[in-house]
Amino acid sequence: MKVTKSCAKTIHSALTHWNKEGMLNDEIKASLENDIQILSFDWERSAKYSFWVALICIVISIYSLLLDKALLRMLEAILNSSHSLKCISLSILSGIIYWISFKQRQKNSEKIFTNEAILFLAILTTSGAVYQFGKTLHLENNNLSTLFIISFLIYGMIGFYFRSNLTWVFSLISLGNWLGAKTSYASGGGAYYLGMNYPLRFVLFGGVLIGAAHLMEKDGKINHFYQSTLVMGLLYLFISMWILSIFGNHSDIRLWTQIKQIELFHWSLLFGLISGGAIYHRLKYGNTATKGFGITFLFINLYTRFFEYFWNATHKAIFFGILAISFWMFGTKADKSWYLGENKLKK
Repeated sequence: MKVTKSCAKTIHSALTHWNKEGMLNDEIKASLENDIQILSFDWERSAKYSFWVALICIVISIYSLLLDKALLRMLEAILNSSHSLKCISLSILSGIIYWISFKQRQKNSEKIFTNEAILFLAILTTSGAVYQFGKTLHLENNNLSTLFIISFLIYGMIGFYFRSNLTWVFSLISLGNWLGAKTSYASGGGAYYLGMNYPLRFVLFGGVLIGAAHLMEKDGKINHFYQSTLVMGLLYLFISMWILSIFGNHSDIRLWTQIKQIELFHWSLLFGLISGGAIYHRLKYGNTATKGFGITFLFINLYTRFFEYFWNATHKAIFFGILAISFWMFGTKADKSWYLGENKLKK
């Protein structure tokens, strides 16, 4: 088994623990340890970052083309063509890239990052095709929700077919955009819909995605989308709850400036309870995603409240001194935890 150095330490620690508990004898432990081969270089991480750099370079390359006068004139002729022609051209280009991606996955299914990078290019061209489709039917001004739901359906079907979490994430982003646009149109462009401002709506949307993720986990056909759906649901939920804890269910900035921040304390309390619930979920079910979100946003909540309640009332030297002490204590605790973890792996 070829693993990185950090993974090898974890495996060694597990084998040592099982050996001490009598679950593995010395002979099997030694045999398993001899089967471990430490990789001298983390090729997986290198591949991931290389493809991100490649995609950035593609964008820079396209931008550089725009600076070339001869190419610029040619691009102007293309850009001045009708929206329907652009839509058809981008759709054909997307189809070609999807076909290349399909063939690549058939031949080299193990090259995960290569396959995802090709699919990401197809996602970009597809979004361009959808946008041009909207321009053709004049949907871009008053019916953005239609374009977003089309994008959601396209990305959702492609993500399901290719079993691609990257494409699935884009479908959920499109669905979130559809919710925002649709409720905005339904409320006549106002900020409230059924008595809820935008953050409160997305709190509910995040909750729906989290519930959907747990249903996916039980379905063998779509359970590979469980983690990405859960993470997107947690993102929508926690970011929206953080905004709610600051502004409450208000949409008018003038009304918000006239209220005392303590009047919004119930939102902060709810934010803290949801963070605590996420941490409890991690302790009970062992899900690292909920733990990460719970702890991170619990600290964000505490520090946000600290700024709200003590910024004006506390001398700045004392204010930042308290911040320094709190971060120092947290850093010391984290350093100690890391040190203990390293020692356990070495034993």
